Amino acid sequence: MSTLPKQLSEINEHYGPHPAFSAGMRLETGIEPDKVVETHCCFCGQQCGIKLKVKDNTVIGFEPWEEFPFNRGMLCPKGVKRYLQGAHPDRLLTALQRDTSAPGGFSPIDYDRAIELVASEIQRIQSTHGNDAFGILSGASLTIEKAYLMGKFARVALKTPYIDYNGRLCMVSAAAGNKKAFGIDRAANPWSDIPGAEVVWISGANVAECAPITTNYVWQARENGAKIIVVDPRITPIARTCDLFLPIKPGRDIALFNGILHLMIEHDWLDHEFINQRSVGFDAVAEHVRDWTPKRTAEVTGITERAIEQAAEWWGTAKTSFLLHARGIEHHSHGVQNVLGAINMVLASGRIGRPNCGYATITGQGNGQGGREHGQKCDQLPGARDISNPEHRAHIAGVWGIDEKEMPGAGVDAYELIRKIDRGEIKGLLSICFNPLVSLPDNNFVRRALEKLEFYVVIDFFLNETAHHADIVLPGSLHEEDEGIVTQIEGRVIKINQAVDPPGDARQDWRIIQDIAKAMGRERGFTFATPREMLDELRIASKGGIADYSGITYEKIERQGGVFWPCPSDDHKGTERLFEAGSWNPVAKGAGPFYFPDGRARFNVAPYTPPTEDVDDEYPVILTTGRVVSQFLSGTQTRRIGPLVNQYPEPLVEMHPQLAERLGISDGEQVTIESRRGAITLPAHVVTTIRPDTVFIPYHWPGNRSANQLTVSAQDPISKIPEYKVCAVRIRKSGD
Repeated sequence: MSTLPKQLSEINEHYGPHPAFSAGMRLETGIEPDKVVETHCCFCGQQCGIKLKVKDNTVIGFEPWEEFPFNRGMLCPKGVKRYLQGAHPDRLLTALQRDTSAPGGFSPIDYDRAIELVASEIQRIQSTHGNDAFGILSGASLTIEKAYLMGKFARVALKTPYIDYNGRLCMVSAAAGNKKAFGIDRAANPWSDIPGAEVVWISGANVAECAPITTNYVWQARENGAKIIVVDPRITPIARTCDLFLPIKPGRDIALFNGILHLMIEHDWLDHEFINQRSVGFDAVAEHVRDWTPKRTAEVTGITERAIEQAAEWWGTAKTSFLLHARGIEHHSHGVQNVLGAINMVLASGRIGRPNCGYATITGQGNGQGGREHGQKCDQLPGARDISNPEHRAHIAGVWGIDEKEMPGAGVDAYELIRKIDRGEIKGLLSICFNPLVSLPDNNFVRRALEKLEFYVVIDFFLNETAHHADIVLPGSLHEEDEGIVTQIEGRVIKINQAVDPPGDARQDWRIIQDIAKAMGRERGFTFATPREMLDELRIASKGGIADYSGITYEKIERQGGVFWPCPSDDHKGTERLFEAGSWNPVAKGAGPFYFPDGRARFNVAPYTPPTEDVDDEYPVILTTGRVVSQFLSGTQTRRIGPLVNQYPEPLVEMHPQLAERLGISDGEQVTIESRRGAITLPAHVVTTIRPDTVFIPYHWPGNRSANQLTVSAQDPISKIPEYKVCAVRIRKSGD
């Protein structure tokens, strides 16, 4: 478990003990809370409903929120223990300034003085090097109001194109694929459609550990007689109860999807009416998959021909079906092609746009869906508008009260922004809700780049690993210390309710951003008094866009238990299921349910390409990375929650007994894993639930335990998502 840095201990001694922590230490069974607040979990994209119990401005526990329709009171280990982080002694209670003479390198600084320094440094850098010399890295776990504010702050206050967010590491391949196929980026169905499906196909999604409540929906389908197909290089917990497990070789998913479609065509397991009347492009895709015979598919994927044929038959002959995927098929240099291959299977079946038939991406971060729709993505404006489209730019410029010509154009993805820092093109950086030193691939390069910055400011509630490189750290807010909306895994917009106030000198993040704008003399447009005021402006900004939130209010969310976007008017209840026959959208305008002018979905040719870095004689083993159930993302929060740390205290390297025997490695023995970028030494975890040619390391830990010392910075050419799921490594006993 992370321990309190010495400098923060001294700061707490100087400013007094953390009130929440001291109160928490006095709690005993039976204490009555002052209030119980209905809100949502702060972690993954499911955003499960939870009731937080509050006493003396401290979250002391939780109760199940059984009425919230998605999880109905169920929670995973992270949700059960999430309330413990608020009382942690690592909590930042004051602003920090880099001070090489102080123990640990930081000393406390008055908040207002810190804001003045941030503003003056931004102005110095921009006046000396130009507006483009300052960049922002934002976060997908921020509320939609904050995400909207960050995009506006970058483009209006800083006038820089260089803003991107850590959703770049999550769902952008799915977003790009969805837009190419459907014209819109959102899960097509509510999860309530899953139990009625005859077949549930899960590709590259460790559902039971990364989205545990979704497991319940899959199990309901199974109890109703559904066949469950799981595709993964590891026998994950969801795979242990599936009907057909396909142990795919990492990086070969598109080959499998093409092979399945080949068999669907060969056996005429197709919905010809749907293909002919509601889609375009099928003939080109059919020609492309002609060569993907079961034999060739088996050779490339490492899955037996018999299993491929069985999967195709179950999928092809089903009357209803639901396909789910996540980062396992998206974290690749060809992630968009993987997504398009999966969608081709769905479109060929015609099983979309009606009850119990659907397709969805399992969202990773808390607001991974809403966080990319409203302006903090490098090429996107509010309402999922295109920053390069003159009409879109004019609409948003009008809302913001600026000349369209003043608005910067498209920026670059998060990793390219780091490369620009390394090249000296970006001199200053602000990051919020992002820990790139743990999250980004080839993080030794990231560390070297951060050290080149002239000025770096971090907004966070804990001193994360990247913040150790900052010049100023500003104490931000926890999930329960603010209010706002987020969009969860189904496309349902929900409301986060404030349970407690930020402690000490900590501030709600949106207040900090506005304080910086004011100190720079650029407060016009940044005088919101509440998140509700931000939402009111966002509703106007998103109106008429694909991601139309104009009919969404706090009151409607609370009345309905959430509102599915698009919701284009006050009297519209929201769009629970996309692409239903006869549904209206602003692009097709009645021509059809898909978001293209002709209203038809698009088949897309998805060619197979191998991973950027494949195995060879020097590096003969495939490394893949992912999550474990008790940790989340870079671990900034979960590595500070004792029971979660106890559940999985350190990263392990999973390997098959055949590989372990060949290398002379025993379970629990320290082994060194090397790639072309770095090395890491971890205990071996010898299991039969992984392919013999593959090892797995979770990525939640920093420093010399960070899996991202090894990963490759290759990116998908369309989505710019990094290839976390495949790189080549070699393994030896530590000390050999």
